Amino acid sequence: MSMIGQKAPEWSAPAYVNGEQKTLSSKDFAGKWYVLYWYPLDFTFVCPTEIKGFQQLLEDFQEDGVAVIGVSTDSFFSHKAWFDDRKTFPDTITHPVVADTNHHVSRAYNVLKEDDGVAFRATVIVDDKGVIRSMSVNDLSVGRSPNEVLRTVQALQSGGLCGADWKKGEEFVG
Repeated sequence: MSMIGQKAPEWSAPAYVNGEQKTLSSKDFAGKWYVLYWYPLDFTFVCPTEIKGFQQLLEDFQEDGVAVIGVSTDSFFSHKAWFDDRKTFPDTITHPVVADTNHHVSRAYNVLKEDDGVAFRATVIVDDKGVIRSMSVNDLSVGRSPNEVLRTVQALQSGGLCGADWKKGEEFVG
């Protein structure tokens, strides 16, 4: 069942934030737009491409008042070891990444692949009223485009009718 138009589930979990462990919760983002993006595991091949992509666009998201939060079922310590590997991540990852080891956040959004104990590659956009406005879920083997997530947020924030490939600043459909 789709969660579009529903209130986003409340959550709280430890997170990797600039190399430190902090507790984050949905309450930290109350009144703000935010993107949650899940990836299955640290130390894999597709995941760094997505994480780097979101990090490269972080300023663009922030200019639009949108927080970006990664989520994985791995622990904070796994996140820290992985993000500190300068071969994989030559640049620092500054957006938070939740350590959903108890799977509460992944289950709340129905993106947990129960038989493997990892999250699918899912993306959820929550508006400033706490309502889910967009949700997509990919199988484990297929990464997503952070550029498309940014475009989708911008389209949702625009309030207009936005056709395929619409970009911020363009005319609306109709």
